[in-house]
Amino acid sequence: MAKAISKKELTLFEKIKKLDENSNEYWSARDLAKVLEYSEYRHFVPVIDRAKEACLNSKQRIEDHFEDYLEMIELGKGAKREVDSVKLSRYACYLIVQNADPTKEVVALGQTYSAFQTHLLESKTDKPTLKKGKLKR
Repeated sequence: MAKAISKKELTLFEKIKKLDENSNEYWSARDLAKVLEYSEYRHFVPVIDRAKEACLNSKQRIEDHFEDYLEMIELGKGAKREVDSVKLSRYACYLIVQNADPTKEVVALGQTYSAFQTHLLESKTDKPTLKKGKLKR
């Protein structure tokens, strides 16, 4: 079941990934809000704010992971308009999923996916351990 969850979430997440002019990956906060089933962007803004706070508390620079910008959206009959949005790093997306509404199934699945991926990464790294009072690498 974990494989099905992770594959589904990875597909949704990777599908909305964008590349900037320097081929750096980013995600639009507006796109992520839709994937996480927020009915309106204004309801998603507090989630972004909590994620920024978590970023700061983790001793990361907010501007390295959250960049305000104007995004062009399509309106009816082919019209377009610029609206406020945020370019998100992969880390910012992770923080947002962790701070989003866990009663939403897609958010709960995203949180599970993040925990599963973290566990896989940690199990592959060579972590120092304590054995009988001595640090072992």
